[in-house]
Amino acid sequence: MPARSGRFITLEGIDGAGKTTAASYLAERLGEEGVEVVATREPGGTPLAESIRSLLKGTEGEGPTTDTETLLMFAARAQHLEQVIRPALQAGQWVLCDRFTDATYAYQGGGRGLSAERIRVLEHWVHGGFQPDRTLLFELSPREGLRRRAGEGGQSDRFEEEGTDFLRRVQATYRQRAEAEPERFQPIDAGGSWSEVAGALDAWLARELAQWRAGA
Repeated sequence: MPARSGRFITLEGIDGAGKTTAASYLAERLGEEGVEVVATREPGGTPLAESIRSLLKGTEGEGPTTDTETLLMFAARAQHLEQVIRPALQAGQWVLCDRFTDATYAYQGGGRGLSAERIRVLEHWVHGGFQPDRTLLFELSPREGLRRRAGEGGQSDRFEEEGTDFLRRVQATYRQRAEAEPERFQPIDAGGSWSEVAGALDAWLARELAQWRAGA
């Protein structure tokens, strides 16, 4: 694969942390800077991967086992990488992705108890050493995340129904990964007002654009 000239930015964190709003905001700001952007999500991003997403997040009928859930996550990811992420990066575009493989370590690993080694085998198979350039980790207490999600109304998906203890394990795994790769992860305090979050995103984006334009 040729050297990528775009930027692969992932947004991670528990449900309710504001990743979707932040992704839309960053896409708009990048557009104002003249940068071409592809905003996408996982699981999903292609018609096939979106079908897998429906299977994974739906609450009707038979629920997948943890192994099945993880295999489906990586199946959707393989399609997403081939059809969307890699082509966009090769074209010099920035890719903003709501979740990527860190989420599998956090949710299926930390949350459900699947061993990290089993996840690493699939990670190596599907994308090897290919990793996000930067990962924005939106930090929010599990209780606040659940409160926000409840306030939004609508039907909860299977992951949102897991409760506070599950989300604590997810969050702990995210933090462990951020501590292990401080150069890739950028923590964002998602507990404040939107203006505070937007200010943190603006400061981060200014630094990232400067490095990108300098060829770093």
